[in-house]
Amino acid sequence: MKSTVEQLNPTRVKVTVEVPFAELEPDFAKAYKALAGQVNIPGFRKGKAPAKLLESRIGRPAVLEQVINDMIPARYSEAIDEHDLKVLAQPEVEVTKLEDNDVVEFTAEVDVRPELELPNFSELKVTVEAPETDDAAVDAELDNLRARFGTLKGVERGATKGDFLSVDLAATVDGEPVEDASTEGLSYELGSGTLIEGLDEAAEGLQAGESKEFTSSLVAGDFAGQEAVVTVTVQSVKERELPEADDEFAQMASEFDTLDELRADLVEKVAEQAKAGLAGEIRDKVLEAILEAADVPTPDAIVENEAHQQLHQIFGDAAHNDEMINTMLEAEGTDRETFDAETREAAARAIRSQLLLDQVAEEANTEVSQDELMQHIMFQAQRYGMDPNQFIQQIQQANQLGSLFADVRRSKALADVIEQVTVVDAEGNTVDTSEFFGTAEDADVDADADETNDEAAADEATTEE
Repeated sequence: MKSTVEQLNPTRVKVTVEVPFAELEPDFAKAYKALAGQVNIPGFRKGKAPAKLLESRIGRPAVLEQVINDMIPARYSEAIDEHDLKVLAQPEVEVTKLEDNDVVEFTAEVDVRPELELPNFSELKVTVEAPETDDAAVDAELDNLRARFGTLKGVERGATKGDFLSVDLAATVDGEPVEDASTEGLSYELGSGTLIEGLDEAAEGLQAGESKEFTSSLVAGDFAGQEAVVTVTVQSVKERELPEADDEFAQMASEFDTLDELRADLVEKVAEQAKAGLAGEIRDKVLEAILEAADVPTPDAIVENEAHQQLHQIFGDAAHNDEMINTMLEAEGTDRETFDAETREAAARAIRSQLLLDQVAEEANTEVSQDELMQHIMFQAQRYGMDPNQFIQQIQQANQLGSLFADVRRSKALADVIEQVTVVDAEGNTVDTSEFFGTAEDADVDADADETNDEAAADEATTEE
């Protein structure tokens, strides 16, 4: 077998493979056996007919087709390994030459991971905003907790933001009532923006028994995307009364006996939330910085495929209905061209990030331990509200274990980069990122611990034997 590679662009190659018929004898034997089991020839048991007789019965082209279809995957894999190509997707294969009893040639165009020149991470600098952890942030957290235990009290005044209303809605399009856009006795928090656009502005200031008309685009139903005249009638207005922040509230809302103890716990929670938020901002800012510093080409075919999958995830069964998609997007205040451009841009950025972090991980020889992979699996299972064992079974059935492994490896690679990048706050003070992501020394210690544990387990197994 002879193979060559032609670089079509930084992320796509054409692999040409030439296989002489002398190397295909095992493939012909396999093909004859498979075909013989499918054809009945008088005088021979099924699967026992001689090759020549079988070939005369079904024709040489059918045999050649069987041989070629069977041999291409293995020869393609050999060529990929020979040239050390890191493929990103399935190839587009074409048989380009077939000279019977002499040679067969095929080509495979495929997207591959490009070779990237990584920037000097120590020369990069990013600025992040220090999150608020002062008394105001703790007070806000305490107020959120009080709101969970608040009570609703009817008031005789115009509705204001934060009030809870009972409303009736009626909509018409061109004077015709729209039943699926009308409802009665709907509970709604004014200012939440969770219902039809324009409702908050129309209902504000209304007292119980008062109505107001406004226009809005319908987002669902037979009239989705069309302008409708909507009438909101307020049946009742209630405000939320918060319980007093005292020791009695602390005992009711938590495991603490005093308000001071509850506040101390909220101080810790606010600090943890701020730490998590800052860690996320550092990750995002550093990733953005290294993407800007590195020239990462984008494999267009993979971007298109990713954008297509996102389209199906967002619109489901409507993904093939352009008219319905356009109507739904119009109701959201956008259009198909803008949506497609934004979707492709997001997909391209995600893919560039993966390619860059894969290169970082490879050059740094980043490894993922079994424990790290299991921790990630447990986190994902918890995130989806699934039993970990059931989650593992599903990802194995979907062949997604490799994808999860890659995610962990990329996260570790990014953590290594963050350690090298200079991170400062808005005032120019250096941020100690090891508090959030650890250090390379920590990773080495963990790796040594894993190795020690593995050796101990092996010793224990040997002793038991």
